[in-house]
Amino acid sequence: MAQPARPISPSRLEPPRPNLLSRGLSSFGNWLRHHQRLIQRGQWVIVGIYIVLVAVPAFLPLPGRLAHIFDNLTLFAQFAFWGIWWPFVLLSMILVGRAWCGLFCPEGALTEMTSHFSRGHAIPRWITWRGWPFVAFALTTIYGQMVSVYQYPKPALLILGGSTCGAILVGYLYGRNKRVWCRYLCPVNGVFGLLAKLAPVHFSVDQEAWTHSRQTGNAGVRAVNCAPLVAIRTMQGSGECHMCGRCSGFRDAIELAPRSPNDEILHVAGAAPKPWESLLIIFGLMGIAVGAFHWSVSPWYVALKQALAGWLVDHAIMWPLRLQPPWWILTDYPDVNDQMTVLDGGVLLIYIFATAIAIGALVSSCLWLATRSLGAWSSPRFHHFAQSLIPIAACGVFLGLSAITVTALRNEGLSVALAGPLRAVLLAGAALWSIVLGWKIAGQGTRHLARQCVAALFVGLAASIGAASWVMLFWVW
Repeated sequence: MAQPARPISPSRLEPPRPNLLSRGLSSFGNWLRHHQRLIQRGQWVIVGIYIVLVAVPAFLPLPGRLAHIFDNLTLFAQFAFWGIWWPFVLLSMILVGRAWCGLFCPEGALTEMTSHFSRGHAIPRWITWRGWPFVAFALTTIYGQMVSVYQYPKPALLILGGSTCGAILVGYLYGRNKRVWCRYLCPVNGVFGLLAKLAPVHFSVDQEAWTHSRQTGNAGVRAVNCAPLVAIRTMQGSGECHMCGRCSGFRDAIELAPRSPNDEILHVAGAAPKPWESLLIIFGLMGIAVGAFHWSVSPWYVALKQALAGWLVDHAIMWPLRLQPPWWILTDYPDVNDQMTVLDGGVLLIYIFATAIAIGALVSSCLWLATRSLGAWSSPRFHHFAQSLIPIAACGVFLGLSAITVTALRNEGLSVALAGPLRAVLLAGAALWSIVLGWKIAGQGTRHLARQCVAALFVGLAASIGAASWVMLFWVW
């Protein structure tokens, strides 16, 4: 006689209770939703500080040799923007996603505020072009080097102030209560989106809870304004989410939650290949950015300039050696003996482009070999492998920018003895992280251990090329 089925304990039917970290993050996400006015007030404080630090130094005399960070507003502003803000905002993307964008960014706050009074025009197609993140990053990076944006306040006002004016204008013309500028045109939107993929926290969307909410008549559902124009229901990654918290708890389906830092790269990035992101990683962060940081200390730059100068003199072509454009085209500060001629600017452009092409070609070749080692050519797999290089690409840019921090602290007489070892540890760790991602991505494409090893080897070679470019800067030259 068959035994009656044993009843299942009710506790076994219940979903597992979230741990302390999950509960804490969920509560913090809800706190953000309930305190939007407080966040907005904080944003206005940041806007005020931002305007003062960007605008005022441009109208002050250049600091003397004996000036220091804490007794000269110009040096303080330079240190605040390029020594603290820029590198550590990049770091924050990896740690907490795009929280800077949603909670603190002055440009985001200004464009959204202006959008309250927008003309409400439809967003034109040219604004939504997917190539803007790469093009905007490349142009601002190269132009910033041409005018020495990290060293002088006028270029900082021109670039940062120009970007802010663009954000306000776009907010006035397009959308309503939105951040159209942030979504499509911000020069660092693409970089921030890439780095946020590594964040160990995100706003997760429970599709079953969302569907249940709709089936029950949307009871108690409040409207949510997603300013950066993210399709919340289908959101899987955090590259576009600004982490503002406005949607936390929406339909009881969205909450701030922990995740593996590898999760989005492994399980989301490969589903929808994005060639422009690959271009930004390989030729932007690992190419153009490297050239921008290299040229001022590179012996190759000096050798190329001397060779071209000799050729020009031999052919009696002197104007490139004498013509010095104004400061908003090329660096021009005769009072401190810092001027760039047309030759200097031309060699600068050649060096940055040559660096980007050389490194980009080598890295692309490695990724092509990694892709082919798994079998037939697959464009989606190539772009997925490119995503594995985000850690080493991000680390390199962070170290390049933090060099400004180290230089400023050294000039203040502070010890920076740990900078070298920390750089080595970060580079090694980032390269290893990229290799692990490459190994796991390869494992998704094959069950053959040998093929997986070969693919990971080529990804490791690509990561090593990225690391080597920074080794040259910090330890060779």
